[in-house]
Amino acid sequence: MTLRIIGAGLGRTGTTSLKVALTRLLDGPCHHMSELFGHPEQIPLWDAAARGSMPDWHALFRDYRAAVDWPSAAFWPEISEAFPDAVILLSTRNPDSWWRSASETIFQAIPKAPMPAWREMVLAMMRSRFTDRLDDRDACLAAYERWYADARARIPRERLLEWTASDGWAPICERLGLPIP
Repeated sequence: MTLRIIGAGLGRTGTTSLKVALTRLLDGPCHHMSELFGHPEQIPLWDAAARGSMPDWHALFRDYRAAVDWPSAAFWPEISEAFPDAVILLSTRNPDSWWRSASETIFQAIPKAPMPAWREMVLAMMRSRFTDRLDDRDACLAAYERWYADARARIPRERLLEWTASDGWAPICERLGLPIP
């Protein structure tokens, strides 16, 4: 297997729906943060990446057809270099709506996570790739805006697919040359 889709969008931008959809469309698994709970052996690899030591992306993703959400979205530039034929899917959402959702779910869950290694890995990723001020609305919204501006500036147009949940299946299917289910 090889990755056909690399998600560059932040969590809470439809990434769980994307995981389900891409698993069905591509007839194979899609990597998502939820995978780490079933595969905790991956946590040290992602933690090392957050600290600057990148894993063998082909080995890590050997059983996957797509990757969305964190932790992979945090490393979309590196992963996209390893898989140069993959589409880079930038899932988006209204920034204020994103903040409300992220602050009420993900950002609340991190400090309470029952797996200390997972919590430390996520915090290291947030510090190195997003912001360490997850309780500060303005800091998070500024990081959100930087994230998307950077992605739009760096992703080659021929590889970029911007998507919001309200777009549905059509743009993804069209880009992959697949029928809409």
